[in-house]
Amino acid sequence: MRKFIHSLSVANTGIWFAIRTQLHMRIHLIAAALACGISVLVGLPRQDWAILLLAIALVICAEMVNTAIEQAVDLASPDIHPIAKTAKDVAAGAVLLAAIAAVFIGLILLGPPLWRLCFE
Repeated sequence: MRKFIHSLSVANTGIWFAIRTQLHMRIHLIAAALACGISVLVGLPRQDWAILLLAIALVICAEMVNTAIEQAVDLASPDIHPIAKTAKDVAAGAVLLAAIAAVFIGLILLGPPLWRLCFE
């Protein structure tokens, strides 16, 4: 049990590091909070909540993996190196794709009920 609690503590430290040091992580969290607030407002069905939360988790996880890759690359290659740049660019691209997918999921799930709430 002690090992499990320690692993939770280590994971929590990593989450807080990402929130504290990464502007984009904070932006993703604000967007997630807004999406959840709108979901409550429009009474999003349960299965749509599951899809929305999965999209949010995907973006947050991608951002955290990106942060981990950036930290490791900076440690391994403090000087500018084309391979280090490629690793960072690919990780950032993964976050961008996850965020774009999440935006489309949000529009598909929240667009119609939000439209009805505002204009009908």
